[in-house]
Parts: sequence; C-alpha cells; structure tokens
Amino acid sequence: MSGRNVLITGASRGIGAATAELFAKNGDNVFINYHRSQQQAEALCSRLTFYGYSVQTVQADVSSSAEVSAMFEKIAAICSGIDVLINNAGIAQTKLFTDISDEDWNTILSVNLSSMFYCCRAALPYMIRKKYGRIVNVSSMWGQVGGSCEVHYSAAKAGVIGLTKALAMEEGLSGITVNCIAPGVIQTDMTSNLSDADFAALKEETPTGTIGTPEDAARAIFFLAKNEASFITGQVLGVNGGFVV
Repeated sequence: MSGRNVLITGASRGIGAATAELFAKNGDNVFINYHRSQQQAEALCSRLTFYGYSVQTVQADVSSSAEVSAMFEKIAAICSGIDVLINNAGIAQTKLFTDISDEDWNTILSVNLSSMFYCCRAALPYMIRKKYGRIVNVSSMWGQVGGSCEVHYSAAKAGVIGLTKALAMEEGLSGITVNCIAPGVIQTDMTSNLSDADFAALKEETPTGTIGTPEDAARAIFFLAKNEASFITGQVLGVNGGFVV
C-alpha cells in the first residue's frame, strides 16, 4: 500500500462519499466506514476499485466505543494505522425544544459528538507514534450560530468545534493538526425533505446564490488534510456560501 491511510466515517453517501472519492483519486488508501448503508458503501467501493483506486469498506456504529475500537483493530491489521481521520458521520433531527426526548438528545449527541471522541481516541496512538496526523471533523454552521428547532443538533455540532480547538492545542507538538469544517446548506440526504421552494428561498439568503454540493465540502476537507496545510490547526472553515459570516 502506498499513500496515506485515510478513514472517513459515514462515507457511504453525501459528503463522506465525495470525500472518499477525492482522497482515493489523489493516491490515498481509503477506508469507507458505514453503519447500516452497506449497499451504498460497497457500490462506492466497487466503482472506485474498478478504476484502480485503493479503497475498502469497514462497518461500525461509530456511536459505540466498542465498535470503534474493533474497527481500528481491523484497520491496524491491514496497514500501519490511520494517518488521516475524517469524522464525518452525523444525523440531524428537527424538533421543537420542548418535544426533544431523552432518547432524541442522547442519540443526536452520541452520533454527532461522542463518535468523534471515540474515533480520535482510537486514532491518536498511531498518529503520535508516527509524529504525523491529520484530523478533520465535520461540524455545521448551526454549531457556530445555533439553529431554531435543532437545539440538540446545534449543541452537538458546537461541541465538535470545542473538541477540535482543544485537541489541536494538545496535539500540535506531536505533528498532528485538528481542524473542522462547518457546512451550510448542502444538497444531501439530510436536506432531501426540503422542497424546491425551500431551496429557492435558501439560495436567495445565500450571498453566492447557490446551494452547496458534497464536492464543495469534500474539497475543503481535503485541503485541511494536505501536508501543505501543516501550519493550520484548531480552525473552523465555513463552507456555506456566505450564509453565516
């Protein structure tokens, strides 16, 4: 195997899939993590390997500490450990604050925030040993400013930003950078419930007059993971067309 070893969580579709494709096409060895979307993950893997790229799937529920540990053990048996970790797995839910149940709260925080803690904790021993690592976490513009009817989601994504900044301070001397992107409105499964009228209204509110694509987010992630970005750490890169400035 040549190139860096890259793990992307929640990579079966959307931003994760676009990111997996971009890293693979640039010569990295990509591990596509999925939880339940086996068919989509394997289809992406088959398409990329058909063209000669180094890609394989790894199944795990990243909101489970035990499953994350098992996934990293499996990866370590294949390669020398992860060089680049992209914490992308996430779910959203729209609810009035007074309707959010304990289960809703715990699920949103587990998938969107605890998963990043588990994956960073599992990846860091390999990175520290090599004195090299790139971690990019996917937050949201609602983690920066808060979203009405998405209090639990906003809280989790704000936590991602806090984790990113604190971990960057701790791991800088080990040659590890930790950054995150904060996407705005991106056309993925998470926004599939929006109507054409909703998208038109969002375009009007966005200075660029456009809706983001998974590829827009993937390019930002790839930039932060490049060796040339070694002097950038603890930063939040907004990928939102100017929706939040």
